[in-house]
Amino acid sequence: MESYSKMLHVTRYVGAIVLTIGISLFLYGVFVSELSTMTGIGIGTVMGAVFIFLIGLFLVASEEMLANTRQYKKESA
Repeated sequence: MESYSKMLHVTRYVGAIVLTIGISLFLYGVFVSELSTMTGIGIGTVMGAVFIFLIGLFLVASEEMLANTRQYKKESA
């Protein structure tokens, strides 16, 4: 149970850092930069942060479900 919590915390922190970078790149591209490529890079980075968080959440949930299923099979046998 402890490893699932640690992986979830790491996923949350990495996602938050990448999300912050993406939002700052997006705002820089919209308000400061003359280039529209920075806006696109910011949007892509934000989408990447959401993807990282969702995949990490899915992995933690699936690992916990597998562990609970194995534990249930041991108890019922």
